[in-house]
Amino acid sequence: MMRVCIVCEGATEANFVKECLSPHLADRGVYAYASILQAPSGNHKGGRVTVERLVRHLSHEYRAFDRLTTLVDFYGFQDRAGRSRAQVEQAILAGVGQCTTGFDPRFVLPYVQMHEFEGLLFSDVAQFQWVLDGWSESARAALQSIRQAVQSPEEINDSPMTAPSKRLERIFGRGIYSKPEHGPIIAQEIGLDAIRSQCPQFDTWVRHLENWGQA
Repeated sequence: MMRVCIVCEGATEANFVKECLSPHLADRGVYAYASILQAPSGNHKGGRVTVERLVRHLSHEYRAFDRLTTLVDFYGFQDRAGRSRAQVEQAILAGVGQCTTGFDPRFVLPYVQMHEFEGLLFSDVAQFQWVLDGWSESARAALQSIRQAVQSPEEINDSPMTAPSKRLERIFGRGIYSKPEHGPIIAQEIGLDAIRSQCPQFDTWVRHLENWGQA
C-alpha cells in the first residue's frame, strides 16, 4: 500500500479527503492521510496559506510517507504576488527540494486548485438541499444559474467577492451554509465520479494519485 500524505488547507478539505477520497484510493493501492496545514501559532487550524508554510510542512512530512501532495486553493495564497498557479506549484516543489535532504521530485506533487473547495460542490447544485435551513426553489434556481454560466465548476470565481463561498453566503444568508458541516456531506452525496467528470484539473490530480498506487 502506497502511503500518501495530502496536506490540506483546513478541516473541510481534510474531511473531504477522509470521507470521499481515501476510500476511493484505498481500492487502488493508496492509503491517503490528510494533514492540516498548521497555522502560524502552531495550531492545526489551517488557513493563511503561503508557499513557505507549505514547504516547511511538506519537508517535515517527507520521510514519514511514500508520497506527498497538497489540496489548497490558489486565491488563498497570501504570497502569490503575481505568480500563476503553475508558478506557485513550481515554487513549492523547488522549496521542498532546497530544504529536504535526499529529496526526489517524483515523490512530491503540489496541487493548487484555482478556486475554493466549494467550487467543486457546484458539480450538482441539487445536493445543496443538505443546507436545510436555507434550501428553497429560489436557492436552487440561483445556484443553477451560477453553474450554467461557466463550462466547469472550477471556473466559478472572478474576484474576492464572487468566490464560491461568497456566492453561497448571498444565496443562503450569513451563517446558514457551514463549510465544515455541509461541505463534506454535499461532496459525498454528489460523488467523486460526478465531481471528476465536471472538474478536469481535479480529475487530473486524482488520476495522478491513482497512478501512485501502481508504482
